[in-house]
Amino acid sequence: MPCEFVFGLQNVACLKSSSSSDKGKGGKGKSKSSSNKVSHGFHLVEGQSGHKMEDYHVAEYRKRKNHTLGLFAIFDGHLGDRVPTYLKDNLFNNILEEPNFWKDPEAAIRSAYSSTDKFILDNSMQLGPGGSTAVTAIVVDGKDLWVANIGDSRAVVCERGSANQITVDHEPHAERRRIEKQGGFVTTLPGDVPRVNGQLAVARAFGDQSLKAHLSSEPDVRHVPIDSTIDFVILASDGLWKVSC
Repeated sequence: MPCEFVFGLQNVACLKSSSSSDKGKGGKGKSKSSSNKVSHGFHLVEGQSGHKMEDYHVAEYRKRKNHTLGLFAIFDGHLGDRVPTYLKDNLFNNILEEPNFWKDPEAAIRSAYSSTDKFILDNSMQLGPGGSTAVTAIVVDGKDLWVANIGDSRAVVCERGSANQITVDHEPHAERRRIEKQGGFVTTLPGDVPRVNGQLAVARAFGDQSLKAHLSSEPDVRHVPIDSTIDFVILASDGLWKVSC
């Protein structure tokens, strides 16, 4: 289920905000204030997997402590949509409520990812057995970009006309040693991708209680100063990146 959006710097004043609940649609918006204007567009396409849409996104702007924040995310769910729905509604709140967010954004993001995953696991009776990958981006005053991810949804920045991936794909074969040390295993069957315990095709995710002993929810976090060399950033699930033409 490809799910993507693009955001970049603009020198134009505000437009509308986008909805975070549209499915199978697109939209766009712009920040209302900051020294560097940020605009975005998004597009969601339901795939042919035989079940309802499990990808969700966030694309919104908030004012906090005299700062303008652009909040963007892709959540790629599996085994149901309750975990990605919870992430859409709560992950950024959890990050921004971390007491050290303004002093140490990286530590705040890591802490919020961990506490959010713990909440999902502790409430699996309500949220179900499924899980979700995530890639999140926070733009502060159009000057600083903080990107974090778990799983295989990616962020790619176009800088000086070149595309550079700024996230890490957490694939099982790359983390085989950790998984096996924790008592799990990685299978690679002919014609299939590597899977944790023969089931999940990523080594890190939110939720997935039955596999959690062998999965990680530790994000990779990247800080990118925004300047005139950066044209735009693309966030998307593996439905966009892992296709063959």
